[in-house]
Amino acid sequence: MVPAEIRQSLVQGLYGSLPIFLGGVFNTILVSSIVATRIPTPAFLFWAALEIGLAALRLPLLVKGSRAAKSGKRAHIDIYILAAACWAGSVGYGCFIAVLSGDWLAATLVVLSAAAMTGGVAFRNFSAPRLVMVTIMLSLGPCAVAGVISGELIMIATALQIPMYIYAMTHAAYRLNAMLVQTMRSERENGRRARHDTLTGLLNRAGLEDVVARRTDGTQNGATLFYIDLDGFKTINDTLGHAAGDQLLVEVSKLMRNVTPSMGVVAWIGGDEFIILTDQMDPATACQTAQRFIDTLSHTPFLLSGTAVTVGASVGISMRSDPLTDLSTLMLEADKALYDAKLKGRSRADLATGALPSLYLASNQGSSVQLGKSAVR
Repeated sequence: MVPAEIRQSLVQGLYGSLPIFLGGVFNTILVSSIVATRIPTPAFLFWAALEIGLAALRLPLLVKGSRAAKSGKRAHIDIYILAAACWAGSVGYGCFIAVLSGDWLAATLVVLSAAAMTGGVAFRNFSAPRLVMVTIMLSLGPCAVAGVISGELIMIATALQIPMYIYAMTHAAYRLNAMLVQTMRSERENGRRARHDTLTGLLNRAGLEDVVARRTDGTQNGATLFYIDLDGFKTINDTLGHAAGDQLLVEVSKLMRNVTPSMGVVAWIGGDEFIILTDQMDPATACQTAQRFIDTLSHTPFLLSGTAVTVGASVGISMRSDPLTDLSTLMLEADKALYDAKLKGRSRADLATGALPSLYLASNQGSSVQLGKSAVR
């Protein structure tokens, strides 16, 4: 099963580039026009007109589909493939009437041109090997049939080679497609490993910075960052061993994913420290969310090496109302708030002073907001 993002890249690659398309269109129109001038019969005149009409149809499909594929929108690939099959059939029609015309100079030009173009199509469109097979069969298959009908020994010999050519090019397209998909899978996996921690499966610092970079598009209004430190983790590590500590980190990571708001992301940045980054919240909501983290952890027993343990958490909160561009500053503010929370007794949350709006500070001056076990000053 090909992942959706790889399939999207394959679809985008299927459209190729405009210069390659224009080269193929120019070649088919030129060849069909030259042959129609040399043999001005209705069959050849129809072929030249058909090539011009198909080019006029396929060009807007290519441009529109390519833009849609790049932006992640639906590219209506079925219509594009149908148009490509019609073009291949048109080339095959030209080969068929050229071979049966008895004008071997015209037939040579048409067949060589078709063979060259189908070869290029095979290697340009190997992201869709079945399309390659259909294209070659529609383009050169009629040439083989016409060669047999003509009765010419040389053309019969040529006709016998065309099925082998179709098989070889199709096989090559499938092999190249398999190599491409495997390469893209490897790149995707390497990229994931670079952005995720292998133990917990959470984002690492690089992955968190990548999320921030993707969110900085002018539409993000702000962010809230929770800096979470597990209380008592060192004791568990020392008494039950590092394997138990690692297991605890894995279990806590699963819990973090479950309690994080739907639009938030969770990262593990080492030791017993976690980061949760969400959209902007008001101070009261941020404090309530932090308290939910604390309560959930403190009331969840974890079975480690046959021993049931619980773990607490201290949380530092920092917020920004402007578009998030500096993750380091936000983390530094939250880290200072976390330090204050630990000084005040652990298992509590503190909101960084710099994150509080001036009106909120004025209305709460000299007082604290009590939320369960935590006091946010």
